[in-house]
Amino acid sequence: MVKELDTASFCEALKEGKTIVADFWATWCGPCRMLAPVMETLSEEYADKAEFVKVDVDENPDLAREYSIMSIPCVMMFKNGELIAKNVGFAPKDAMKEFIDKNL
Repeated sequence: MVKELDTASFCEALKEGKTIVADFWATWCGPCRMLAPVMETLSEEYADKAEFVKVDVDENPDLAREYSIMSIPCVMMFKNGELIAKNVGFAPKDAMKEFIDKNL
């Protein structure tokens, strides 16, 4: 399951040190809506390896600025609270799975 987080809850999640796959998106973004079911499926497949979250950049512009997000969807992976990888734009399930596997 992909959890929707705001700035405060995202910062708390980072402090926990888990592996996080974060989907930065917006409601008006077509490619973001196409990516959502892919992320939902992958969140179930990787439930024991990573926490999947999504952050609406319109509602949390401070996070978008902090991570220099200029295009969405933007999927970022974090380990121990540190950004380790970034993928910008829609990616089909196989490509997103490869991105995640490479960075786990």
